[in-house]
Amino acid sequence: MSKPSIKEVRERFIAPPGEKFDLSSRDSGDRKLFPDKKHARKCLQEDAGVIDEHQDLLYATQKKAVLVVIQGMDTAGKSGTIRNVFAQTTPLGMTVKAFKAPTKEELAHDYLWRVHNAVPKKGFIGIFDRSHYEDVLVVKVRGFAPPEAVEQRYDQINQFEKHLSENGVRIVKFMLHLGYEEQGIRLKERITEPHKRWKFNPADLDDRKMWPDFMKAYEDMVERCSTEWAPWYVIPADSRTRRNAAIARILRGELEGLGLEWPDPGYKLEDFDFS
Repeated sequence: MSKPSIKEVRERFIAPPGEKFDLSSRDSGDRKLFPDKKHARKCLQEDAGVIDEHQDLLYATQKKAVLVVIQGMDTAGKSGTIRNVFAQTTPLGMTVKAFKAPTKEELAHDYLWRVHNAVPKKGFIGIFDRSHYEDVLVVKVRGFAPPEAVEQRYDQINQFEKHLSENGVRIVKFMLHLGYEEQGIRLKERITEPHKRWKFNPADLDDRKMWPDFMKAYEDMVERCSTEWAPWYVIPADSRTRRNAAIARILRGELEGLGLEWPDPGYKLEDFDFS
């Protein structure tokens, strides 16, 4: 069985910039490109190795940075995605930032202040587990900011990401599209399985009760913030294996697309004495 091309995966899961987006038209259990789990794992393993190679190249050149943004409802698999897609990548060239409720210090600044501080420097892959998009998701749904303030943030975020992209940061954004029924199964697992029990938070059930509001917020987020310089990829997340394989394919393509080459410091063997 041949693996889907990077182009096929990109085109299937991208939210085309500037177009209307209907989240209900996307299948959270989509298996078309990866019908076989075993094959998906093999594809992931291969791509994870290539991602590691390109992270070394990124670190060696120190010319660009890559920011991977991962958003999704609770149990969609944000940490699982990081663990599997970057399983072969050296941690020396990576940064991971998990965004939680802002601190008192962070609230004293504009909402993007803490985000800009976490953007990876050149030579690094930076990963956001949740991100600045919380300010048009949970903040919007729970009414933590006035509607008019939230409305301004879509354009502000787009301009922020454009600024980053024009200054050497490649932004790759993944929305983990989890189905309502599958989330229910996974939340129950967090109580019944001992090694997952520590993850359970009763507040997650409050968000679950607001599922339609969150889905509308995600739909608005994708439609209004999928841009030419930072498009959204809406990844089916009901299957962990297929989710990981799809993301690894896309990220591999993004890294290869940077067009980086190994730097030559100009050293010659004959210039040195190794005796």
